[in-house]
Amino acid sequence: MRLNGIDERLERQQYPATTSEIIAAHGNASVELAEGSERLGDILTRMGEETFERPDDVFTAIRSGVCARGVGRRFYSDRDPDALGEQGPEPVSF
Repeated sequence: MRLNGIDERLERQQYPATTSEIIAAHGNASVELAEGSERLGDILTRMGEETFERPDDVFTAIRSGVCARGVGRRFYSDRDPDALGEQGPEPVSF
Protein backbone atom coordinates (compact mmCIF):
# COMPACT_ATOMS: atom_id res chain seq x y z
CA MET A 1 0.00 0.00 0.00
CA ARG A 2 1.31 3.44 -0.94
CA LEU A 3 -0.10 6.59 0.57
CA ASN A 4 0.96 8.85 -2.34
CA GLY A 5 1.79 11.83 -0.14
CA ILE A 6 -1.25 11.41 2.11
CA ASP A 7 1.08 10.68 5.01
CA GLU A 8 2.68 14.12 4.69
CA ARG A 9 -0.71 15.80 4.46
CA LEU A 10 -1.96 13.94 7.53
CA GLU A 11 1.18 14.92 9.46
CA ARG A 12 0.24 18.59 8.89
CA GLN A 13 -3.41 18.04 9.90
CA GLN A 14 -4.55 19.71 13.14
CA TYR A 15 -5.26 17.11 15.87
CA PRO A 16 -7.44 15.94 17.48
CA ALA A 17 -9.49 15.53 14.32
CA THR A 18 -12.65 13.58 13.58
CA THR A 19 -13.15 11.20 10.69
CA SER A 20 -15.46 13.76 9.06
CA GLU A 21 -12.82 16.50 9.29
CA ILE A 22 -10.14 14.31 7.74
CA ILE A 23 -12.47 13.19 4.96
CA ALA A 24 -13.44 16.82 4.25
CA ALA A 25 -9.78 17.83 4.02
CA HIS A 26 -8.21 14.76 2.36
CA GLY A 27 -11.03 12.40 1.32
CA ASN A 28 -10.39 12.59 -2.42
CA ALA A 29 -6.74 11.56 -2.06
CA SER A 30 -5.95 8.16 -3.56
CA VAL A 31 -4.29 5.27 -1.74
CA GLU A 32 -2.47 2.86 -4.05
CA LEU A 33 -3.26 -0.78 -3.22
CA ALA A 34 -1.82 -4.11 -4.30
CA GLU A 35 -4.52 -4.27 -6.99
CA GLY A 36 -5.72 -0.79 -7.93
CA SER A 37 -6.44 2.16 -5.71
CA GLU A 38 -9.09 3.48 -3.32
CA ARG A 39 -10.10 6.94 -2.12
CA LEU A 40 -9.09 7.81 1.43
CA GLY A 41 -12.65 8.97 2.13
CA ASP A 42 -14.05 5.54 1.22
CA ILE A 43 -11.58 3.79 3.50
CA LEU A 44 -12.28 6.01 6.50
CA THR A 45 -16.06 5.96 5.98
CA ARG A 46 -15.98 2.18 6.29
CA MET A 47 -14.31 2.51 9.71
CA GLY A 48 -17.03 4.73 11.20
CA GLU A 49 -16.79 8.05 13.03
CA GLU A 50 -13.76 8.40 15.31
CA THR A 51 -11.65 11.11 16.85
CA PHE A 52 -7.98 10.75 15.99
CA GLU A 53 -5.42 12.10 18.45
CA ARG A 54 -2.40 11.90 16.12
CA PRO A 55 -1.46 10.92 12.55
CA ASP A 56 -0.45 7.39 13.56
CA ASP A 57 -4.06 6.73 14.60
CA VAL A 58 -5.22 7.65 11.09
CA PHE A 59 -2.53 5.46 9.50
CA THR A 60 -3.73 2.50 11.61
CA ALA A 61 -7.33 3.13 10.52
CA ILE A 62 -6.23 3.24 6.87
CA ARG A 63 -4.34 -0.05 7.18
CA SER A 64 -7.31 -1.65 8.92
CA GLY A 65 -9.91 -0.34 6.52
CA VAL A 66 -8.58 -0.99 3.03
CA CYS A 67 -10.75 -3.17 0.82
CA ALA A 68 -9.85 -6.70 -0.26
CA ARG A 69 -7.77 -5.36 -3.19
CA GLY A 70 -5.30 -3.98 -0.66
CA VAL A 71 -4.40 -7.15 1.18
CA GLY A 72 -2.62 -9.13 -1.50
CA ARG A 73 -3.32 -12.87 -1.22
CA ARG A 74 -6.55 -13.17 0.77
CA PHE A 75 -6.77 -15.84 3.47
CA TYR A 76 -3.07 -16.68 3.07
CA SER A 77 -1.14 -17.49 6.20
CA ASP A 78 2.26 -19.04 6.62
CA ARG A 79 1.38 -19.72 10.27
CA ASP A 80 -1.43 -22.23 9.78
CA PRO A 81 -1.19 -25.35 11.93
CA ASP A 82 -0.28 -28.65 10.30
CA ALA A 83 -3.17 -30.47 8.64
CA LEU A 84 -4.46 -33.74 10.12
CA GLY A 85 -2.14 -36.61 9.26
CA GLU A 86 0.66 -34.25 8.37
CA GLN A 87 3.87 -34.32 10.34
CA GLY A 88 5.20 -30.95 11.36
CA PRO A 89 8.83 -29.96 11.71
CA GLU A 90 10.96 -31.69 14.31
CA PRO A 91 11.16 -29.73 17.57
CA VAL A 92 14.48 -28.02 18.13
CA SER A 93 15.93 -27.44 21.57
CA PHE A 94 18.04 -24.36 22.07
